[in-house]
Amino acid sequence: MPIEKPRTNTYIQYNKMNRTYSLRSERAPTAAQLQNPPPPKSSTKSKFFGKGGLAYNFRKQAAGSFGPELSRKLNQLIKIEKNVLRSLDLVANQRKSAARQLSIWGLENDDDVSDISDKLGVLIYEISELDDQFIDRYDQYRLTLKSIRDIEKSVQPSRDRKDKISDKIAYLKYKDPQSPKLEVLEQEAIRAEAESLVAEAQLSNITRSKVRAAFNYQFDSIIEHSEKLALIAGYGKAMLELLDDSPVVPGETRPAYDGYEASKQIIVDAEQALSNWTLDTAQIKPTLSFTGGQYYEDEEVPEEEEEEQEVYEEAA
Repeated sequence: MPIEKPRTNTYIQYNKMNRTYSLRSERAPTAAQLQNPPPPKSSTKSKFFGKGGLAYNFRKQAAGSFGPELSRKLNQLIKIEKNVLRSLDLVANQRKSAARQLSIWGLENDDDVSDISDKLGVLIYEISELDDQFIDRYDQYRLTLKSIRDIEKSVQPSRDRKDKISDKIAYLKYKDPQSPKLEVLEQEAIRAEAESLVAEAQLSNITRSKVRAAFNYQFDSIIEHSEKLALIAGYGKAMLELLDDSPVVPGETRPAYDGYEASKQIIVDAEQALSNWTLDTAQIKPTLSFTGGQYYEDEEVPEEEEEEQEVYEEAA
């Protein structure tokens, strides 16, 4: 009795009728998501901003052209990273389309090619889902850079005030060295210098903590994305082992395909492996020569330092 193929006419129907074996089905949060809850959806995903409008073109050309020089340079980086995210979003969407088309192509093939291509489509579709998760976490890196830019802007008024007072003092000393306003301005200069020192210290401290936080977002997301892609690739190669590529001579009948249960189990195993993955179980660790070949994790920030940082942020 021939084995019934667990296949339907379209990729979407397959997803609905065989949800147990699909990585795209609704499921409980993964171990990685419980350890590090997912961020909000990226603000750059599939949005149309009226690219033909005058306002859009002005913003595009003027982005990063205003404000303090330091924040302008950072703004350019933020703008570039936004373009990176949009490119990644395009790749993720195209990969979804490729996964669907692979399944559609395999539909009319022999039983083995039909089943394997469909299951490979499931794995490739999951890669696109991981791409979406990576984009959301990568966006947290970009948003943290934006917070540094905002802090830089907030410090600029104290710099400008100090420079303005210094210019007035220099002008009066040249024009009217005996002016009674000089003493008042010098007192204002002392206060402005004190305010500037506080603001600069806040900027120095917060910039360093935010840079560490921003790139930890980026590198953690890269580690998770890369290792999960490697897992899917491994299960994909296991799936290919079910495909018998032994050549047949004309007139010879290829043995009946009996890999349906095995292919289903590979999908289930892949789903479980992805669900159980956490940063703590990451396989790839850097070897640092200056630490004697040992790898060290980031130290946690003491609670006192975190409270102090919050005070700085509120003051800024």
